[in-house]
Amino acid sequence: MSNSEKYHSVLQKYWGYSSFRPLQEDIIDAAYRGLDVLGLMPTGGGKSITFQVPALCKEGTCLVITPLIALMKDQVDNLRDKGIRALTVYSGMSHNEILQAYDNCILGDYKFLYISPERLATELFLEKVRRMNVSMLVVDESHCISQWGYDFRPSYLKIAEIRSVLPPDVPVLALTATATPEVVEDIQNQLKFRQHLVYKKSFARKNIAYVVRKTDDKVGQMLHILNSVPGTSIVYVRNRKKTKEVADLLRNEGFSADHFHAGLSQESKDKKQEAWKSGECRVIVATNAFGMGIDKPDVRTVIHLDLPDTLEAYFQEAGRAGRDEKKAYAILLYNNSDISKLKKRVSDNFPERDFIVQVYRKLSCYFEIGVDEGAGFMHSFSLMDFCTVFKLPMLQTFSALKILQQAGYVELTDEINQQSKVMFVMTKEELYHQSLDYDPKLDEIINLLLRSYTGLFAEYALIDEVMMSHRLELTRDELYHKLSALSKLGIISYIPGKKSPYIIYSRRRVDDKYVKIGRDVYETRLERFQERIQKVIAYVMDEEHCRSRMLLQYFGEMKSSNCGMCDFCLAKKDEGVSNHEYERLRELVQSLLKSGPVEYRTMISSMACEESHAVYVLRYMQDEREIELTDEGFYRLNH
Repeated sequence: MSNSEKYHSVLQKYWGYSSFRPLQEDIIDAAYRGLDVLGLMPTGGGKSITFQVPALCKEGTCLVITPLIALMKDQVDNLRDKGIRALTVYSGMSHNEILQAYDNCILGDYKFLYISPERLATELFLEKVRRMNVSMLVVDESHCISQWGYDFRPSYLKIAEIRSVLPPDVPVLALTATATPEVVEDIQNQLKFRQHLVYKKSFARKNIAYVVRKTDDKVGQMLHILNSVPGTSIVYVRNRKKTKEVADLLRNEGFSADHFHAGLSQESKDKKQEAWKSGECRVIVATNAFGMGIDKPDVRTVIHLDLPDTLEAYFQEAGRAGRDEKKAYAILLYNNSDISKLKKRVSDNFPERDFIVQVYRKLSCYFEIGVDEGAGFMHSFSLMDFCTVFKLPMLQTFSALKILQQAGYVELTDEINQQSKVMFVMTKEELYHQSLDYDPKLDEIINLLLRSYTGLFAEYALIDEVMMSHRLELTRDELYHKLSALSKLGIISYIPGKKSPYIIYSRRRVDDKYVKIGRDVYETRLERFQERIQKVIAYVMDEEHCRSRMLLQYFGEMKSSNCGMCDFCLAKKDEGVSNHEYERLRELVQSLLKSGPVEYRTMISSMACEESHAVYVLRYMQDEREIELTDEGFYRLNH
């Protein structure tokens, strides 16, 4: 069987597809043959298959590094549903759970181990990974490793060190949806690529019309768009409170709408996502927490009511429209106050250094950690409570913690869903003589626990409350109260599940005067953040260029053509120059100038069209720096 036949066999067996999307097989083949490769595929391009297929064709465990815990769990669940053995390890799991996961991989029981980058530097991981048969090292969201990236994470720099403890023939597959040319180069250097092999799918989405509209009535414009364009929609806003406000407004206007943000319970998120994916809910109003890993092909409109921080983020979010290749719209609505708010994000994201040190000191007081103590300390963390106790501004405090994380002092994890845990406190003998006649359900719960879990008299076990409530014919709330009753009776120790971010001290606490926030952590990142803000402002305020071309050129695709669908191209058609005519005249000008410079009047007459159209095309090509007009009045190609 040829390699290609192997890949197609695995694709058909587990995914039911008969063919790959463009570039997928190229990346798969490079990874399978042991080459280091970077795959750049826009949102919805099918990145996960590019490593899952070759990993299933190879012996050993594929190590997948990703920063998104929710996406990590989602992919593991999807693989398990297909009968593929996969595990995940992330901050917040108990030591025994992590140990068991690593040992299972060492025994060769699992094909995939998903791990957060923060785990890479731990002694336990370094000890265990040496004994694993690692087939591939996959780095998802690989732009995070680049200092030039918009979402740089210091923990990603540990990935290259892992290569030194793995056999030299273990290939690295880096994946990302958005990367500028500088980031592409930096990813390869940071990951110590042996072969500088890059497969890049064009970021062009020919079915998406990018529209930017300046308006003081964003709500009215949103309603007009939703009434004019039928089909599913995502409306992106900046904060959690606004998601509910806008969703309520839409429901009052007769739309089926719901809201979504990271602070919701997992049960609520799943329910809202399913209603939206099934079409029961037409419009989801969300923060940028929505969309990652959700592949709904028939989204007809993506509307931004607030300006994004970066064009990278905007391009990813807008790209969730029209994955079925049918006409779709990405509309960004803004007004003058939005520009001011965007500029203010600079100070919100980069508070003064003294404030950052102050947050570090107060955090140590909050957890009662003394100087030279706390290395490895980990605790659930409520940002709201912390800010309330010390009367700190929440947004700047969050940014200060992120800067402290960049500087290597603490780590603030994503919110983690901790499963409920149970352990029997009574001995087997005592339990046998315990009478629970007054509530037969308590007896049923005890019997179900003993049948479903082992070792409950020796240590805590994670329990599945969804399964238990279903089998016992109880609601989740009723089960919670019954388990709490057993705990009060001294029969079990019950620790209910909770959802919380965690603070982890990456090193011992230092005295304030020794806190160092380096230039690369603060000034350099500040400058790059300011540059990205300016790029967003330039994009929305530009009325002279095709939106699609501006976005593509930002990502290094310089030889793109006008899309014919964005607000600029449609306005150009209104001026009498169709997109087809523009492209025809543009190609004619390029052809005429290949033989050398052409005088202004000669060029106009050679174009054989209305003079106003010729002048328009020539001026636009000058603005794009494709051609230039010399002082002597000659056009020439701008090489």
